[in-house]
Amino acid sequence: MKIAVALREAHDAETALAAELLRVGERHKADHDVFHLTRTLTSWSERHVHRLAAVAGRYGIELDADTVDDEEDRGLLARLREKGSELAGRRPEAGLLLLRDLRELHLAAARASLAWTVLGQGAQAVSDSELLATVTACHPETIRTMKWTVHKVKEASLQVLAG
Repeated sequence: MKIAVALREAHDAETALAAELLRVGERHKADHDVFHLTRTLTSWSERHVHRLAAVAGRYGIELDADTVDDEEDRGLLARLREKGSELAGRRPEAGLLLLRDLRELHLAAARASLAWTVLGQGAQAVSDSELLATVTACHPETIRTMKWTVHKVKEASLQVLAG
């Protein structure tokens, strides 16, 4: 069934978004707002992945309910990014890096949002109220992630480019 393709795309997009959120948070650990909010937003994406995995079996596919949040998977590379963030601190280069990372994060959130839109249309087309309820619950949180990236880009741009 074609809805399985849309389910897989939403799952892949939310998994990638969770990974990108973790990466950005680790890289900018010195910026406590970014670090802590990316952790919160990651938990949203992880919940979305779990919900998609729970529904997928009805469409004959198996989706992994886990994301990249395993401490083992994060390993040495994550710790190196965190230490690099601490060392870079508030240097001007860190601000430019944050702007680049926020742009990438926004694109990942936009991909996930579009995947939710397609999946929502598909859920309506096949009259799957459970799937539509999942989309209705999850998509607004992904949109909030996008809105946060835009807000943070505006805020950081003022500080980095005018400072």
